[in-house]
Amino acid sequence: MTEAVRRAPVVSDIVMMDAVGLGRAIASRQLSCAEALTAFLDHIDTLNPKVNAIVALQDPGALMAEARAADDRAWRGEIMGPLHGFPLAVKDLAWVRGIRSTSGSPILEDFVPTEDALFVERLRAAGAIFIGKTNTPEFGKGSHTYNPVYGVTRNAYDQTRSAGGSSGGAAVALALRMAPLADGSDYGGSLRNPAGWNNVFGFRTSFGVVPVAGPDVWTPTMGVVGPMARSIPDLALLLSVQAGYDPRAPLSVAGDGARFLAPLEADFVGKRIAWLGDFDGFAPYESGVLEVCREALATFEQLGCVVEEAVPDYPPEPVWQALLKLRAWQAGSGLVDFYDDPAKRALMKPEVIFEIESGMRLSAYEIAQASIVRSEWSAAVRRLFDRYDYLIAPTAQVFPFDVEEPWPRRIAGQEMQTYHEWMKAVFLITMSGCPALAVPAGFGAQGTSMGLPMGVQIVAPVREDIACLQLGFAYDSATGWPARRLPPLLDPPSP
Repeated sequence: MTEAVRRAPVVSDIVMMDAVGLGRAIASRQLSCAEALTAFLDHIDTLNPKVNAIVALQDPGALMAEARAADDRAWRGEIMGPLHGFPLAVKDLAWVRGIRSTSGSPILEDFVPTEDALFVERLRAAGAIFIGKTNTPEFGKGSHTYNPVYGVTRNAYDQTRSAGGSSGGAAVALALRMAPLADGSDYGGSLRNPAGWNNVFGFRTSFGVVPVAGPDVWTPTMGVVGPMARSIPDLALLLSVQAGYDPRAPLSVAGDGARFLAPLEADFVGKRIAWLGDFDGFAPYESGVLEVCREALATFEQLGCVVEEAVPDYPPEPVWQALLKLRAWQAGSGLVDFYDDPAKRALMKPEVIFEIESGMRLSAYEIAQASIVRSEWSAAVRRLFDRYDYLIAPTAQVFPFDVEEPWPRRIAGQEMQTYHEWMKAVFLITMSGCPALAVPAGFGAQGTSMGLPMGVQIVAPVREDIACLQLGFAYDSATGWPARRLPPLLDPPSP
């Protein structure tokens, strides 16, 4: 092996900065936007071919013109906002004006929107420079990021493994320092699963905290938009931009996002945590997952928390069955027009067709009954919060699996009947409506899981999003996982 091969790549100090520090450096003019952009684009050029996290990368010359314009404004004292000059890539489920937005589908392969999604509009107003998109599964369906337009995204820690999804590109871009921050979205773990699998943070916010507009603004779904980051202060920074009421999303929560910039320090002595584990045997787990997560519980105990095993007083199987109906209705209804066109239907992956056809078989009364089951489940979770301040559960039931597999077919000897059953324990948190913050738990220690990341969810009562951030901040301060265990591509072993 030659010396050139053995030598570790030089990683810019700029890309290794946290987002809060990057913002301060730009605002104080210690760092120019052009310098920041150059550092990130060079870093992306080096690492992105190995993982395929960022797609639709924009022309470097046009991006540099934007960065220089941002520098001109900064020199005039016209800082646009907390993201002034930040190079950001938006998840490819959201519209970004002038950038190809495919949702991972060949049906939309050439679609270029003329307007921004609502939260993207806010990022732009805060000063972000959009360098491209982050990869996602086709129409966001599935917790494994691959599609026929851009291909597969590979795990930041092991390129033979899945990055998770549907915010897989975002999580890998963050973990490898190709972006200072990332947006994500979550229905059944799309913020939580990839965060846990790439040793970063992802926040499934309460419904309406981040406003989302669309064709139907009055029927709430279980999908939400939220932030991803490498630290809790960075996460809060992005959420402060994303969050806040907007009249175009009339069910969004009143107030603005500034509340998320409040101090995060809090006392957790005596706070009670319920460890949900495998939901009393309902959810199968790959060997080692629960063990890694239980080790993480020790940190919460060191913070002064009291951790006990407990589950809601409601059977989870009816909740899962209700979820299948609600998911099919909500996931399929927005895609049925494509399905009705035989030529476009032929371009859809089987999992998308499964959701649409499952929804077609439902009556309005069945959907209403499923929603009642969800309400009963959320009431049971609320009763659990009468005894506990937080709930904690794993972010996935398996470690990152082979990148060539579409989804796990078997866990602990149990056959998976659907493409998302391997995430059903995470769906149970979705069905509660509670905010859930994914934080790194540690790494597998043996067998095929050795060295692979896993996370836990910190769950708080509905609308108590700040409580999640506060406990997450204390936990992150005590563990420091993202900086403590870098991906090998950033920190290769010595020869």
